Amino acid sequence: MIQAIDRAAKVLSTLQGARHLGITELATELWLPVSTVHGIVKSLQGHGLVAQEPGGTRYMLGPALLKLSNVYLDTLDVRARAMRWTLELARRTGLSTRLGVQLFDEVIIIHHNPRPDGSQQMPETGLSIPAHASAMGKVLLAYSPEYASGLLGRPLRSLTGATITDPAQLAIQFVSIVSDGIATEEDEAVLGESSIAAPVVDTRGNVIAAVAVVVPSSEWPPDSSVLNGLRETARNISRELGASTWPPRALQPAVAAHPQS
Repeated sequence: MIQAIDRAAKVLSTLQGARHLGITELATELWLPVSTVHGIVKSLQGHGLVAQEPGGTRYMLGPALLKLSNVYLDTLDVRARAMRWTLELARRTGLSTRLGVQLFDEVIIIHHNPRPDGSQQMPETGLSIPAHASAMGKVLLAYSPEYASGLLGRPLRSLTGATITDPAQLAIQFVSIVSDGIATEEDEAVLGESSIAAPVVDTRGNVIAAVAVVVPSSEWPPDSSVLNGLRETARNISRELGASTWPPRALQPAVAAHPQS
């Protein structure tokens, strides 16, 4: 690993989530000398990856990252092939839909369809959610024992009082997800918001993404038409990607990667 690149990546990661931090604050969080962080930030600023507050001393993520993220999204075959199916799912259910892929210990939303009711809603494409608190993330964890083992071996962050942070409880959920092809989360990432997700499979039978329907918690649990629509959408996207079967078969249950103690 190249140290300079690793440190620059950590600066960008620390600034995610619309955080505005000064050089000293960044140095404290990263356990690095102030002079080192100052040099990294100024280099990133020169490339538009970091921006300084107008008239201030704090820094935030820069506009060049948006351009890079759009290029990345445009290269994703799964996104291109899923867009019409997720749009149709949103139309049929009257609910918001998401498509997500793994990003380290999070799931990043690579496509989002807002509720088709004409209400004002925040665009979600590019946002990330801790994998353990997301129905999409749970799908990706359940079908990847190695990914699950690495995540469940570390302390898990609680986002709400309903966030499941016990590895044993999550591992039990993974067995059910592999069996049913459906993952759920209730108020675990955002209070008042729940979701259900299903796996998207490529031509080699690998789970490479997850598609989700976002359900207001006041309307939980979703009715059978929503569940059936979600399964049909995941199956159709997978077929577009060349998958021969759906739901996918897990060769090794994810629970085996992190047995209960």
